[in-house]
Amino acid sequence: VNDLKSPLGMRCIQLILFLLLFSLFVIANTHTHQYESGEEVILWVNNVGPYQNPHETFNFYSLPFCRPDQENPAPKGLGDSLLGFELLQSPLNFPFKKNVQSTKVCTKKLSNSEVGEFREAIKEQYWYQLFLDELPIWGMVGESVEKDDKQYIYSHQSFSISYNGDKIIHANLTVENPVVLTDKSSEVLFTYSVTWSPSTVDFDDRFQKYLDKSFFEHEVHLFSVINSLIMVVFLIGVVATILLKTLRRDSSTKSYPGDDPDESDDDSGWKLVHGDVFRPPKQLILLSALVGTGYQFIFLTFAVLSLALYGRYYEYRGYTASVFVIGYCLTSFISGYASGSCYTRNFGKNWIKTMLVTGLLFPGTCLGVVVVLNVIAAYHHSLVYISLTTILYLLALWGLLCFPLTIVGTLLGRNWNARAEVPCRINNIPRHIPERKWYLKAWLNILIGGILPFGSIFIEIYFVLTSLWHHKIYYVFGFMLINFGIMSTVIVCVTVILIFFLLNVEDYRWHWMSFLSAGSTAGYVFVYAGYYYYAKTQMTGFCQFSFYFGHALILSIALFILCGSLGYLAASLFVGRIYTLIKIE
Repeated sequence: VNDLKSPLGMRCIQLILFLLLFSLFVIANTHTHQYESGEEVILWVNNVGPYQNPHETFNFYSLPFCRPDQENPAPKGLGDSLLGFELLQSPLNFPFKKNVQSTKVCTKKLSNSEVGEFREAIKEQYWYQLFLDELPIWGMVGESVEKDDKQYIYSHQSFSISYNGDKIIHANLTVENPVVLTDKSSEVLFTYSVTWSPSTVDFDDRFQKYLDKSFFEHEVHLFSVINSLIMVVFLIGVVATILLKTLRRDSSTKSYPGDDPDESDDDSGWKLVHGDVFRPPKQLILLSALVGTGYQFIFLTFAVLSLALYGRYYEYRGYTASVFVIGYCLTSFISGYASGSCYTRNFGKNWIKTMLVTGLLFPGTCLGVVVVLNVIAAYHHSLVYISLTTILYLLALWGLLCFPLTIVGTLLGRNWNARAEVPCRINNIPRHIPERKWYLKAWLNILIGGILPFGSIFIEIYFVLTSLWHHKIYYVFGFMLINFGIMSTVIVCVTVILIFFLLNVEDYRWHWMSFLSAGSTAGYVFVYAGYYYYAKTQMTGFCQFSFYFGHALILSIALFILCGSLGYLAASLFVGRIYTLIKIE
């Protein structure tokens, strides 16, 4: 406490509060969205790039469009930086409720090289994104006629804007007046017009037009949930049979004298490994760090999805990315608490190393992937490059908020929840594990463990991938929350069944088996992402390939940790429960 009251401690606290307030400013949009008649409405240009490659985006003025006299960038938040947004004020004038007839923007005399840039962009179906009062607008650069091998650039932008009272409701763009681009230098007159019209749509409903309800609310979405629920009922029935019949029958048989299971009347079964089942697993530090991070992900996912039911993440640029980053930092206490508790309950002594691994494991992995993607993005001059300033800000968040919370959580976990409640005494000498048939091998059980959980969510994965890579806004977070609950239940049931079979073949190494078998769900998700890339998209180029699979890798790693921790939690509760049923003399 005295250290916190020192000048250095107070400055650290002030810096943490500043970072949190800045993050809240980044997440929250304080713009009132209210305008007076004739007041200028700013049109922001964002980026330009191939339609089929969502992450291959470039600065809007990387193409020789009409530039303003002075480039005024918009304030950049954390989400904007992570998603590669770079908003610049356009030279177009938009007075509120005042129509603008066809007005000249500039007359651009294109050189041979600039004509070549436009022609190449049009061939690759370049489009651009604009923002007007936080409303996204899209437009194509031009069109290509393969029959004549000619490229046409759209030289006129027609904006149709609707309003309700003093607020903007909708903004649409129609690109017109195609001008053919020849091999030689040419002159193009760029113009625009603005038409305002009243609307009866409420301001709170203005983003409804961007939601593809026919796609996300299709009956297939509902049927997939129903099918998954049927599978859950079946699995719960299987687990109930194991718990209520098999275990109760086995636990009522003769007890084992002492620590020598060979003296019992049974010569096989899960009871024979009672003296080794609570033996600490290998690589305990890594397992504890993974489990702690997984518990954090479980809570974070449930909290974010629950909040999404009452919020509208899609209405603000970068909101979802900012929420996850700040949420991850604020929930780091959970990972420290869970890892410290897990490590100490398994008789671990080097808790400091566990704390460091827990704090560095996932952030360090993400940093490594980001560095590689940054090098690729910088080489291709793409906007998805995360700037050094943003990386330093994230490192400051980690060092001043995330890691300190991990330290506090580890200290509390190892002291408050570290009592090892072992119902059976651990043998001094590890028991020999008998050979198993091929269909009982560990690698096969790991592969089997992820099939059913993946089957319960692969339809939802399809919708998520489509929203990420096909320019759709994902908004059905209720479906995602239900599928998260279904997947968790399936993982729990499958893990209990697999661990019961594992113990019945006298293999007591359930810790890593439970984690890896449940975590293998992420492997199937990554493979499906690869299938989706080749079968459902038309992405091309090394840059887009790298970013697609780089993001898929980070998502799969996070899912691996989350699912593995669910499996470990289920197995630890199951093992602890069944071995309290037997009587050891």
